[in-house]
Order: sequence, then C-alpha cells, then structure tokens
Amino acid sequence: MNRKEIKTTRMWHYFVDATISIIEQDGIENVTARKIADKAGFTVSTIYNYYGELSHLIFFAAMRYLQEYTDEIPLYMNRGRNYLEKYLLTWECFCKHSFTKPKIYHAIFVANLGEQPDVLLKHYYSLYPKDLIGIPEDVKHLLFEQDLSKRNKPFLELALQEGSIGQGNIDEVTELTVLAWIAMLTLLLNNRRSYSPEEAAEITMNHIRTLTTRLLEIPNEKDHTI
Repeated sequence: MNRKEIKTTRMWHYFVDATISIIEQDGIENVTARKIADKAGFTVSTIYNYYGELSHLIFFAAMRYLQEYTDEIPLYMNRGRNYLEKYLLTWECFCKHSFTKPKIYHAIFVANLGEQPDVLLKHYYSLYPKDLIGIPEDVKHLLFEQDLSKRNKPFLELALQEGSIGQGNIDEVTELTVLAWIAMLTLLLNNRRSYSPEEAAEITMNHIRTLTTRLLEIPNEKDHTI
C-alpha cells in the first residue's frame, strides 16, 4: 500500500474502534457521529470523508461482534449428514447468535445501508482479513453474502442435486425463512415478546423446519429431522 492507502486504512480503524467503544458504553442505538468524532479526536466532517453514511460505520463496528458466530458455523456445518441438514444447521447457528445480539445483527443484516451492502461487506474483510483466518473455504461464501435470501440458498441447491430434497420452490423457502427470522428479530427489538435468546431460536427454527418440510419434497423425511 502507498502512504495514502495506509492513512486511509488507519483512519477507518480509528473510527471503527471509537464506534465500538461507544457501543460498549452506551449501546449501539445511542451511537452518533458527534460521539464518534469526540472519541476518535476528529471532526464530524472528517468521518464523512471516509464513510458515506453513519449506518456504514455502525455496520463496520457491528461486524466486529460476529467472531463467535464465524467460529461456530463450521462446527455446526460439520454435524450435517447431507446438504439439507447443513442448511438447517447454518440457520440454527445464525439464530442462536443473532437473537443473543439482536441489535448488532439488525445493524448488519436489516438496517438500511444504501444500495451496495455487499460492497461494504467485501470492504470490511479487506480491512480485517484476520477475521477469515481458519474459516473453511466452503463456509466463506456465507460470510461474503449479505443478502440472507441468497446466503443459504446454495445448500438447498446442492441438496436437490444430492437427492436429500426433491422438487420444490427453493426461492420461496429461502425468502419465507428470512421473513420468519426478521419477524422474530423485530419482536425482540421492539419488546413485543419476552423470549429468551434460546426460546426465540427454538421457535424460529420450528418455523424454518415447518417451511422446509411443507414446501420441499423431502424423501424419508424422518431421517432428516435435526
């Protein structure tokens, strides 16, 4: 990297670290550009020289909290005997961690990030490549896909190829599954339910399994229950 690139990278890290500090102290919902600027020792206008929107900076800071999820997802996937089970297990792991930190996962996967959230995701991993150390290649596609409808779809496509599912509308299943997850996340964020993270994950996974079994043809369905 040249000097300009090194300076830019350093500034991105400064602002992300400041945002994380505010999240720890005040909560992600109380992050403001003024607080970040004061914490980092720069002006508000300087922040917007590097981040197009405040939501982008919050996104980068929130991504720093995904390490437990990225560490566990390979372990969950390894438990799957076929791609149908891997699909369900990836959602099980995602529900477990997202309902433990609903505000963080909302900032990453639901909040308005503008027109190019995938660009932000790739930029994040270019700044924090160490987050990918030890992640198997067949898991990395999950981490680089910000669209949840597309994130797990390849597992169902592979399940169709291997015969663990028969005919069915894979697009409909993936879309409805994401909506089920967002609905639960919204209930938790708005205090409409008093579920524990474990209860929320169990209820959501029951919905996901029901959607999968009703909308997809699953041979020997009893052999694929997780």
